[in-house]
Amino acid sequence: MDVPNQAPAAGAGRSTAVAAFAAVTVLFFAWGFITSLIDPLVAAVKGIFTLSDAEAQLSASAFFIAYGLMSFPAAALIARFHSVPSILTALTTMVGGCLVMLAAANLAVYPLVLAGLFILASGITILQVAANPLAAALGDPKHSHFRLTFSQTFNSFGTFLGPLIGAHLFLEGVEVKEGTVVTDAVRAQALSGIDSAYFWICGLILALLLFFWVSRRIVGEAVPPAPIGSRANMGELIREAFSSRWAMLGALAIFLYVGAEVAIGTQMALLLNSDAVWGQSDAAFGVPLLGWFMGSDGIAGVSLQEAGKAVAFYWGGAMIGRAIGSVMLARVSASKLLALFTAIAALFCAYVIVVGGVSGGFVALSIGLVNSIMFPVIFTLTLERSTARAEATSGLLCTAIVGGAAIPYLVGILSGATSYTTALILPALCYVALCIFAVAAGRAPVRSAAAAATVH
Repeated sequence: MDVPNQAPAAGAGRSTAVAAFAAVTVLFFAWGFITSLIDPLVAAVKGIFTLSDAEAQLSASAFFIAYGLMSFPAAALIARFHSVPSILTALTTMVGGCLVMLAAANLAVYPLVLAGLFILASGITILQVAANPLAAALGDPKHSHFRLTFSQTFNSFGTFLGPLIGAHLFLEGVEVKEGTVVTDAVRAQALSGIDSAYFWICGLILALLLFFWVSRRIVGEAVPPAPIGSRANMGELIREAFSSRWAMLGALAIFLYVGAEVAIGTQMALLLNSDAVWGQSDAAFGVPLLGWFMGSDGIAGVSLQEAGKAVAFYWGGAMIGRAIGSVMLARVSASKLLALFTAIAALFCAYVIVVGGVSGGFVALSIGLVNSIMFPVIFTLTLERSTARAEATSGLLCTAIVGGAAIPYLVGILSGATSYTTALILPALCYVALCIFAVAAGRAPVRSAAAAATVH
């Protein structure tokens, strides 16, 4: 008599977990879209405020430095109040960041742009610390790699749309090549585009806040219960994370991966627009789909706005790669797949540096395809091997996303001193180090099959 009564409960539990996973996946899309707007924004502020490459990269630095400062406070917040209240707090913070960005666009003050990006990213940091292990936890522990990579696919869809919309709004008429001047009319139009973008993003976040408030019970019921005595303060989480060798190694891997990915993305429009790549060529417009999205203005060569739209294909490659990777991870060792993809990424960077030219532009865009599975696989490989609890490990891993603040700035200095193609030497070295991490992870024992799916 007991068995028939248990089956529906199990089915109901699976349905709740699926619904909760869908709600969390919506959040992945939102922060992907917002984050990828940084790419056209870097190119836009370079022209609007007449900045050097390194100064323009401060936009990326202001955004990603929030991960370094806010991840452990976010982990402590999640450990104390759990995932759902933390996600609602994150979305509220993001609304505040959008309001500062609106003020920055209307006042035309670059430091205010940096402040708005920092606040916005602080909310995304809380969101990411909560949502990454949550996505891994909502289901069978054996499929945690698959679930997180699947959610990251929707994150990549958001990152594909961001540059397209951002380039359309931010970069019309803006040029940054030596000798060009951004007129007052073009500057005003670009600032108006930034204002419009963050106005609608604010509306999107408010809609998500309402959506998640309505879905809070579904998600709360699906989260595995916290073990007794599992709560910890921020100091305990930091000590625990730094005591784990694999949490430290995973953090270094995330630092290098995010730094390389962001540096390439934020420099991509400038690289493609350069005369050494597509600046004097119409070849890209002859490529199906790519040429259509770029939308030729009829003037020979690729303008900064057209190059900015092409950046969507860098992130679109990550979206396609994650969809393919989700299937491959069900059959191939995660560490082996990571080693393969990081090696290919390093070779692609080397091609752009050594060969360059029109073909180098296409290869540079293709780096996104092999970036695809890196973050979720590094994250789950580390969770499986870390001796620290999930909140502590996740907090350290998300702190390491500060690599997106450090490495792009260094790449900006390199490109200013040499060229946009030569500056890819630093991301190439990052990918070599990540390949070494993948090989080491493949040889290290997994502490527990359920470790990657533990969340409190």
